[in-house]
Amino acid sequence: MNIRPYQTEDCEELVELWRECGLISPTNDPYKDIQRKCQVDEQLMLLGELNGRIVASVMAGYEGHRGWVNYLAVAKDCRKQGLARKLMAYVEERLKEIGCPKINLQIRDTNLDVKAFYQAIGYSEDPVISMGKRLIKDD
Repeated sequence: MNIRPYQTEDCEELVELWRECGLISPTNDPYKDIQRKCQVDEQLMLLGELNGRIVASVMAGYEGHRGWVNYLAVAKDCRKQGLARKLMAYVEERLKEIGCPKINLQIRDTNLDVKAFYQAIGYSEDPVISMGKRLIKDD
């Protein structure tokens, strides 16, 4: 798998991957999420390609205190091949290069397969409560 930064022409294929993987929720407009990420730091919006097809993605960020990972996705027909593991290792290395000491991520508490994946690559639950406040509604 070739890992590369997102480019504008990837938008539709990327949104379709997220849709296939069940990552799009009614409260998040994927097009706006991509646009916002690219305005801040498009170098940490990464795609995995096989034979010219986008089969994986991860959106990462670092604000000086913690790194964050969102939108980790692997196409259903490409799973169980180590692609997510490879993409996470790549993004972890990029974040480490810019001085990021720790990565946080959020998963739905019902998504036990994803929880097991992250545990298998060294992530553990932190004793914290995740809270949020929507500042902009994407309707």
